[in-house]
Amino acid sequence: MPQARRNPAGRSRGGAVPPVVLLVFLFILAPSLFLLGRNEVGLRIVDDEKSTNESSNRQMLDWRERLAMQHLKFALTKEVVESLHADLEPWSLDSFRKHLSASWKIDGSDESDQNNSTQLEVAINADTKKSETKPDQIPLVDTAVRMARRKLREKRREKRAMELIQQDEEALVKLENAAIERSKAVDSAVLGKYSIWRKENENENSDATVRLMRDQLIMARVYLVLAKGKRNDLVAELQARVKESQRVVGDASSDADLHHSAGEKIKSMGQVLAKSRDALYDCKLITQRLRAMLQSADEQVRSLKKQSTFLSQLAAKTIPNGIHCLSMRLTIDYYLLPVEKREFPRAENLERKEFYHYALFSDNVLAASVVVNSTIMNAKEPEKHVFHLVTDKLNFGAMNMWFLLNPPGAATIHVQNVDDFKWLNSSYCPVLKQLESAAMKEYYFKADHPTTLSSGSSNLKYRNPKYLSMLNHLRFYLPQVYPKLGKILFLDDDIVVQKDLTGLWEVDLKGNVNGAVETCGESFHRFDKYLNFSNPHIARNFDPNACGWAYGMNIFDLQTWNEKDITGIYHKWQTMNEDRVLWKLGTLPPGLLTFYKLTHPLDKSWHVLGLGYNPSIDRSDIDNAAVIHYNGNMKPWLELAMTKYRPYWTKYIKYDHPYIRSCNLSE
Repeated sequence: MPQARRNPAGRSRGGAVPPVVLLVFLFILAPSLFLLGRNEVGLRIVDDEKSTNESSNRQMLDWRERLAMQHLKFALTKEVVESLHADLEPWSLDSFRKHLSASWKIDGSDESDQNNSTQLEVAINADTKKSETKPDQIPLVDTAVRMARRKLREKRREKRAMELIQQDEEALVKLENAAIERSKAVDSAVLGKYSIWRKENENENSDATVRLMRDQLIMARVYLVLAKGKRNDLVAELQARVKESQRVVGDASSDADLHHSAGEKIKSMGQVLAKSRDALYDCKLITQRLRAMLQSADEQVRSLKKQSTFLSQLAAKTIPNGIHCLSMRLTIDYYLLPVEKREFPRAENLERKEFYHYALFSDNVLAASVVVNSTIMNAKEPEKHVFHLVTDKLNFGAMNMWFLLNPPGAATIHVQNVDDFKWLNSSYCPVLKQLESAAMKEYYFKADHPTTLSSGSSNLKYRNPKYLSMLNHLRFYLPQVYPKLGKILFLDDDIVVQKDLTGLWEVDLKGNVNGAVETCGESFHRFDKYLNFSNPHIARNFDPNACGWAYGMNIFDLQTWNEKDITGIYHKWQTMNEDRVLWKLGTLPPGLLTFYKLTHPLDKSWHVLGLGYNPSIDRSDIDNAAVIHYNGNMKPWLELAMTKYRPYWTKYIKYDHPYIRSCNLSE
């Protein structure tokens, strides 16, 4: 047994590893090997991590660059992108930065679009720099781009909004101008209260209290009819309240015009009406009564309108007492003058073609004086102006006396009597021949004569004295009256001259006879308004839409007049209209026919019309006009005249003149 234990011991002693070697391995070599292996692995991991980070950063930058370039494509136009593709190869943000120039300009864009594009580029660059310098912070690259694009869109919206607002304003101005033009088409026959915008012409029921009292009066009258024979007590009470309310209302048009007791009267009337309603109300009977009252009121309104038209036309066609007085006084004094003192100076100028000649046909001394005075006061060379006045035998002495006492400065003036033109007789002039016929006398003086004011309103305008006067038709015989003149300016006596008119003699009429201002608007003052186009003679020879023009200031070429035989054309149409089937009356319709396609349109600033009927003429048009015309019923010498236009006329009258003072003529 002792031997057996030694053998194993002996084997182990001969083949075992020494303990010291194990200790050295465990404590020295093993840690060293571990550290060496760990460092190698760490280096490989670091290298792998670096390569991974670099790859990730490149991918992030590539993604940001692609996103930025995509936004640039949206921000730029298609043409610019295509040109950049051609110039910048490859298509990248770096190449875009290098080649981007402040001088680039996109066709069709304005400066604001260029500035916005520059701002967009700056925002993209700033975002890209942030992404490159701070990789640990990952902002949204498109945030600044979107903000820049949003600002760009907002600016474009604002610009578009401003354009739309401007278009709206322009459209509003056009609508207002169109409304003004349409208002000129209104045949305004109202007189005295000429403007519907004036305070005194406001609706008489515009105030609540006045309207309420008038409504109560209407209902009270209805119940009065229903109460008769049924409730005599209500009849007496209603009559008393009606009288009280009528006294309070009177002619009041506003609450301020009512008596202070109006409130009490309204309360009392309301109580009576309530009592009447409880006792008498019948819907059918009340409706019938109101309808009858409405018809009666409508008939009264029509009758009053006719009376108003009749009286206004009568007032417009008569001569005021003051002007009649002036004419009579001047006539008496003229025939008291010695014959040698009745002659005007400078008679040698009457036929000088190089001078400026005016034709004025009038029977109104004061109106003729305004035309002459206003022309001379605004003339640059008054000594070269010659006035040819023609009047009737009743005013011949007055017209001569006035201008002998008040000569037009250095200008020349001559007055003639239309009755002295012996060639102007019924055998030559169709109008005179027609006036001598029994049918015409019947038409003018006997037919349809009114027995009341209301029935005569439609006939008075056709029996206007001016249609019977040869002074009105003498404008068609200018070459016969002034055979040695070349050009002559025809003036009505209801005009005022505000500028020098010598420029009219320099206007090239282009072979036409008449130079006039056209008056047609969108659909009015055209031939179909003046002429009967149901007549075949009119329909075959004239255009119904041809533009009308105005008498009152017309430059006539008398030489071309004779070449075209204008007077003969006038005679032809006047003879055909003997039974008034082509036009009614007046001189404008035959003038339109006679000078058809022979009228040269003048600039509208030469002649502004409508001061005798239109209250809405623009003040600047009046001030800039060479001639203003009071055509219409509201002549400036009448009380019917529009007060705002009258000063243009009255400033050429010397109201301190002895003759004018003695006849009580005043501004």
